[in-house]
Amino acid sequence: MTNINRIKLTWISFLSYALTGALVIVTGMVMGNIAEYFHQPVSAMSNTFTFLNAGILISIFLNAWLMEIIPLKTQLRFGFILMVLAVIGLMVSHSLALFSASMFVLGLVSGITMSIGTFLITQMYEGRQRGSRLLFTDSFFSMAGMIFPIVAAFLLARSVEWYWVYACIGLIYLAIFILTFGCNFPALGRRARQSDAPVAKEKWGIGVLFLSIAALCYILGQLGFISWVPEYAKSLGMSLSDAGNLVSDFWMSYMIGMWAFSVILRFFDLQRILTVLAGMATLLMYLFITGEPEHMPWFILTLGLFSSAIYTSIITLGSLQTRVASPKLVNFVLTCGTIGTMLTFVVTGPIVAHRGPLAALITANALYAVVFVMCFALGFVTRHRQHSAPLPR
Repeated sequence: MTNINRIKLTWISFLSYALTGALVIVTGMVMGNIAEYFHQPVSAMSNTFTFLNAGILISIFLNAWLMEIIPLKTQLRFGFILMVLAVIGLMVSHSLALFSASMFVLGLVSGITMSIGTFLITQMYEGRQRGSRLLFTDSFFSMAGMIFPIVAAFLLARSVEWYWVYACIGLIYLAIFILTFGCNFPALGRRARQSDAPVAKEKWGIGVLFLSIAALCYILGQLGFISWVPEYAKSLGMSLSDAGNLVSDFWMSYMIGMWAFSVILRFFDLQRILTVLAGMATLLMYLFITGEPEHMPWFILTLGLFSSAIYTSIITLGSLQTRVASPKLVNFVLTCGTIGTMLTFVVTGPIVAHRGPLAALITANALYAVVFVMCFALGFVTRHRQHSAPLPR
């Protein structure tokens, strides 16, 4: 593989995470405007975003097999066409049915690109280097989470219709589409088996189960928390701009933390530092919920910092539970995380409707505690130490 080709594939991976991050994180900012557009209460409107999350889940789950049938480049180019159609659907939609269908298509496109982006990184890098590369890739998720709430707040404050936020997000996929030209992707399926020696299958082990539960609870907890922070902040008397700044502060700190931990993780055992980070994140979320409003920006900044390496470390540890990380193993852990995405408003919507946004934040805190327990239990069964490549000297 040439260096230019590797750079293009790496940037496709970066942008695939940015696309998913932008689509998922901007929800909390535009939900109120969309609810007003369709004359629906916010708690009821949140359920329609389940179509976005369901699309992500279905595409990641199926792509474990589709990647061996349909070439990766073909998937990405076809995804661009679907992205354009979905954004047009949002712009012309005057019914919840068309809106939900468009969000479902956006979810399909996002899931396909994210699963491809994750697989590319696991194929191009090994051992602890894989963890640091995945962490840097995931930083683009948080970078989009930092940028697009600001973009959404800027547009909405100027009475620009909410669907132009999604048009802006579509520019990320335009960049992915352009990068596919002149780029060679790894061979999978029958073509790969013809050129490579067969590899003995390995059992995944119970550690994959612990990590899958952790992935589900972490994503459900994180998105349940960050999606309702704006509504919780407004209930405390904050303006929409201040609420948006809290979300942006979280993702800015999250992004900086990813860059820092992409270096730090090379010098520590991945399971042990993951357990510490999960415990600290649980404590900081509790302090955010119970602390004074004037302290909220500081708590959410530190929460973003300590949360930043958790999900990518879960995926990396999952890929290291066997000697060879297959698309099915990587996508299985991703699928469990995406189930958490899909359940975000299914779980938190009724909680907010009956108990308010504070109850949703408390539920998210409990889910983070489960992540800590799963990471701690993993220490007794993990196989990553025997499958990790030694650090280069």
